[in-house]
Amino acid sequence: MTTTFPTERIDLKPGKRAYFSSDFHLGAPSPEASQVRERTIVRWLESIRPDAQIIFLVGDIFDFWFEYKHAVPKGFIRLLGKLAELADEGIELVFFTGNHDMWMADYFATELGAAIHRAPVRYLFRTAQGTQRTLLVGHGDGLGPGDHVYKGLKKVFENSLARWTFRQLHPDVGLRIATTWSKRSRISNSKKGEETFKGEAQEWLFLYCREVEAVSPHDFYVFGHRHLPLDLRVSETSRYINLGEWVNQQTYAEFDGEKMELLVYEEDRAQKLRRTKTQS
Repeated sequence: MTTTFPTERIDLKPGKRAYFSSDFHLGAPSPEASQVRERTIVRWLESIRPDAQIIFLVGDIFDFWFEYKHAVPKGFIRLLGKLAELADEGIELVFFTGNHDMWMADYFATELGAAIHRAPVRYLFRTAQGTQRTLLVGHGDGLGPGDHVYKGLKKVFENSLARWTFRQLHPDVGLRIATTWSKRSRISNSKKGEETFKGEAQEWLFLYCREVEAVSPHDFYVFGHRHLPLDLRVSETSRYINLGEWVNQQTYAEFDGEKMELLVYEEDRAQKLRRTKTQS
């Protein structure tokens, strides 16, 4: 297990925040349901717009994503348009690839100026008041003990030869195969309340955080993939935040440079809260 991570420094401006969200799984379980969810996500992005300095999209934003040389999957135009607006205003965007969208290439970097990461990154946040916090951020797939079958498959999927081979398929064929596969996925067949906490000894991402913490302490560990919002104490000085998902929940994290809160997006309440913050 690696405990050495690339490090990036972020200076949060006064009154600004970092936001974290993951597992939108746009495209699942059907185009119609996905579009309803996409509109909700766009409204959430608009609600955080006034004080967002940086937005982390922590994997599985799409239920499937593959970039051909001159083609990308159709759809998601509302999300992409909103992200373009935010980027044009100077809000920084960071994508982490997940197990459903690991075949991202340079499209979002080129169009949105977004940073793309394929493995966890350590962030050192600093505020104008001198507060410093360290965060380890990643999607979470393939980390921790167990899940050896997926870890083997991930190596195959990330292989450049495998990506080249899939690219030789016509996009209509490749995307049809991927859509059929995604309909069998865990999120496409899940219902609200089905994901439950297994206990610390069985939560493999939590165990991974503890292993890292023993040799390389962080204040916060922020992951997705689990599809269950979690806020667990890793040590006396650190916490593990799992961001949940947006198919059956609408959970995200807000970080002001010192404190991190795991929140649920409820439109009326969120809009009222945002107006209060903006006026104060």
